[in-house]
Amino acid sequence: MSDMSDIPQNTVVRDPNENEFLQAVSDVMSSVRPVLDQTPEYRHHGVVERLVEPERIITFRVPWMDDMGQVKVNRGFRVEMNSAIGPYKGGLRFHPSVNQSILKFLAFEHVFKNALTTLPLGGGAGGTDFEPKGKSDAEIMRFCQSFMAELFRHIGASTDVPEGDIGVGAREIGYLFGMYRKLNNQFSGVLTGKGLGWGGSLIRPEAAGFGCVYFAAQMLATRNDTLKGKTCLVSGAGNVAQATCRKLIEMGAKILTLSDSSGHIFDEQGIDAQKLDFVKRLKNIRRGRISEYVDEYPDAVYTPATPDQDENPLWRHRAQCIFPCATQNEIGKQDAYHLINNNVKLVCEGASMPCTTEAQEIFIDKGLLYAPSKAANAGGVAVSGLELTQNSIRLSWLGEEVDSRLKIIMKSIHDTCLSAAETYGHPRNYLVGANISGFVKVADAMIDQGVI
Repeated sequence: MSDMSDIPQNTVVRDPNENEFLQAVSDVMSSVRPVLDQTPEYRHHGVVERLVEPERIITFRVPWMDDMGQVKVNRGFRVEMNSAIGPYKGGLRFHPSVNQSILKFLAFEHVFKNALTTLPLGGGAGGTDFEPKGKSDAEIMRFCQSFMAELFRHIGASTDVPEGDIGVGAREIGYLFGMYRKLNNQFSGVLTGKGLGWGGSLIRPEAAGFGCVYFAAQMLATRNDTLKGKTCLVSGAGNVAQATCRKLIEMGAKILTLSDSSGHIFDEQGIDAQKLDFVKRLKNIRRGRISEYVDEYPDAVYTPATPDQDENPLWRHRAQCIFPCATQNEIGKQDAYHLINNNVKLVCEGASMPCTTEAQEIFIDKGLLYAPSKAANAGGVAVSGLELTQNSIRLSWLGEEVDSRLKIIMKSIHDTCLSAAETYGHPRNYLVGANISGFVKVADAMIDQGVI
């Protein structure tokens, strides 16, 4: 756990067991301390105390019927954290681990991530402890319809615009949007990540991964270097990991690993475009496990997950660039030391907060190029914002145009982070730069709008 001295005491008292949320708050507040010291107005207006308290949390039951006719009940959430600069924007996560702490951390991160995109978007997050894995399409449809039967009351194109996260892909977004459209009798841009034939945007499924690689390329460019020829470790095997791999391959890098909750594969020959196509079919269509990769490519090695250990064997492999794209806190202190000992040069976060506070501190202390998720994986929400724009004007942009806008946005985020870090005495510290830039933008908007 981070040093909690930077967190408002009321938050620690009210939410003592929300470890992920307290970690996220501490990571931001420790970075913005110099801003608060130099700008007393932020303290006078209670900006921090208001920022860490969600504007609204909706909790609801989700009853649904499985294929055997048995009624099941899950718990649904939507955390609407802050709307000072625009409608709430953030993912829906379907996973057994979902709880209020995780969703508050995700919503809190989205407040600053979305502020960095240059688009007028607030921060939110939601989801449920439902497990899509192993469920039939009919069961998932019934669940999504029941989930939306309550959520629809609280969202809208100008109010709260959810998108996909872990466990929520194109299939789930389709079922959710269909139910929303039926209940509201209107076609609007309320969900992003929609199908291309009904309001979706080209590049949206790949945006977080593409943006992550674009950010990494910008970091390397500050040292007159490129991704070409670099060996890379990528965790995860979902949309973000797949898109990260695709763009890394295009830029001439060599990818050695992918993973899911069952374990990871290591392919010394490198995961090329053909192998990546196999992974896409495996995960997106067959919904299989990453262990099946070695059945298709026997030269690769599969290592089962060891959840009880304090380290992940994936991060023991030697590589130059690291792209954690799986889940929060997947790189801990011991993992960070393994990576440092293997002479890693760059860590670029594709997932939300995949590095613990201890791992972040190690990377920054050792002078690595380290990009926090709120900056590096902002590409997903950026293109979601572009999808909203296309919905509003009833137009669809070409993929090249969306990709071009994404590159511009990621370069802007990179330069903004560097500039803020330099201004406040932490040159090349992207974590401090991202936190300060996002905080100042949201805090100024909150002050302008009064104490609400």
